[in-house]
Amino acid sequence: MVAFEHAHGMHPPQAQWELPFFEAHHGETAQRLADWAMFQRVDETDDRAACKDWVKRLGHDGWLRYCVPAAHGGALPALDSRSLVVLRETLAFHSPLADFAFAMQGLGSGAITLAGTPAQQAAYLPAVASGEKIAAFALSEPDAGSDVAAMATRAVPSEQGWTLDGCKTWISNGDLADFYVVFAKTDPQAGSRGISAFIVDAPQAGLDSREHIHVMAPHPLATLRFDACAVGESALLGPLHGGFKLAMQTLDIFRASVAAAALGMARRAFAEAVAHAKQRKMFGQTLADFQLTQARLGEMSALIDAAALLTYRAAWQRDRSATQGAGTAAYTTAAASAKLTATENAQRVIDMALQMFGGRGVQVGQKVESLYRDIRSLRIYEGASEVQLLILGKAALR
Repeated sequence: MVAFEHAHGMHPPQAQWELPFFEAHHGETAQRLADWAMFQRVDETDDRAACKDWVKRLGHDGWLRYCVPAAHGGALPALDSRSLVVLRETLAFHSPLADFAFAMQGLGSGAITLAGTPAQQAAYLPAVASGEKIAAFALSEPDAGSDVAAMATRAVPSEQGWTLDGCKTWISNGDLADFYVVFAKTDPQAGSRGISAFIVDAPQAGLDSREHIHVMAPHPLATLRFDACAVGESALLGPLHGGFKLAMQTLDIFRASVAAAALGMARRAFAEAVAHAKQRKMFGQTLADFQLTQARLGEMSALIDAAALLTYRAAWQRDRSATQGAGTAAYTTAAASAKLTATENAQRVIDMALQMFGGRGVQVGQKVESLYRDIRSLRIYEGASEVQLLILGKAALR
């Protein structure tokens, strides 16, 4: 499948960027990216080759500069959640794989932005911004997904630095990345307070990333196996035993942008449904003439609007808390609401759109069919819907 082959010249809506959550530059960025995306032609038959292609294009044309701060080649003084939302919603409207490639550059390097030494930041961040290096975030394990503290990967001090042993799985950009931010236990008895972060370059002796994971919507995923993997002292990222907090801070920055990716997919499905309803003839009229169709489109529109407002509020709150140093707890619940609502609503919207297409909706190669597969993982990764419900429930009880 070639990305955008079925775009029919579709352009994502722009009116939402005029909401008071955004500044003028956010809308300008969205418009420029939408115009740019219309002219990209990427063969996505091979997801790994396509991801490399997307990173190269996004880096060459300056879009990856929004993943790092200006001091290291970035577009803005600091990571800006609203810009990430604008970029991910727009990219996901066109190609979920393009969104994935963009997002992983930010997530994979986010901990270096937050806690890296000047030397670490200089070595990795400019290369992330240019697309020269592909980043990855290695947190999950076979028995430690939502329960991060249960991780079993160990890092023990050695004469040269550290030795890593263990297994990471469901790692986005696995076997594709030039470096991994890896989280490991440095004090196994201390639970979440005994985790540290490390930067591991690829290829690296003792790191095996060849075991690819194949999923319903093809994305580069792999299992990483560390067997006496030796890294230098300079590989430690952030404070010793400070890895859990660093992982959570990194995920916090990007959680609202996951909601935005779901929103972009929902908006695309809605646009496809509207276009189809206007031209599909049935019983002497168009599908759009039926009140049942109009009601369904109305429901889809309301679901999108609800998700959008929660997503934009969360990004706005995160940026405000970053500049004013307050309101972090409020942002955490806002991001949980946004991530939960946007991913669940997008699943419903895309399902309704597919139903409107009838038999054609399940035909491989149809945009709604690929969106149906693409959306499903967003309700799981970077905090499953159930985890978001727990965050919100605990906040309510407080």
